[in-house]
Amino acid sequence: MPRTGDILGYARVSTPDQDLSGQRDRLTQKGAVRVFDDIISGKTFDRPGLTALLDYARPGDTLVVIRLDRLGRSLTELLKTVDDLKAREINLISLEEQIDTTSAAGELVFHVFGAIAHFERRLISERTKDGLAAARKHGRNPGRPPLQPETISALQKLVKA
Repeated sequence: MPRTGDILGYARVSTPDQDLSGQRDRLTQKGAVRVFDDIISGKTFDRPGLTALLDYARPGDTLVVIRLDRLGRSLTELLKTVDDLKAREINLISLEEQIDTTSAAGELVFHVFGAIAHFERRLISERTKDGLAAARKHGRNPGRPPLQPETISALQKLVKA
């Protein structure tokens, strides 16, 4: 008899010093029979844990995440992932945003939240660029200070060696 209808959890943290146990606990409490995880930046879309989950998942299963940002950082990534899940008849539930794509309303809410998150990231980027431009206009040069000539020389010697 084929296995269907499982709840599968996906947890992700960006760095090894962050802890996955809180996400794992919440996913298990939600009914996840298996939790897949990654310790990798959200900017990287090559995530072995997520790939393993998608290889394991079958039609009728449900992928549960704590927050949408665990699946991807951009609206494009999230939409692609959800479209792939939908094509494979795998549902998505996000606990924090209370999104459940098994319903039309849940799918709509997902798209609205994704658009808002994308908008927020764009605003942050624009504010950062505006702040840098304002600093330069006032004679400040934000960012790392330039390397000293002796440091550059030492680095060049190391490369040659």
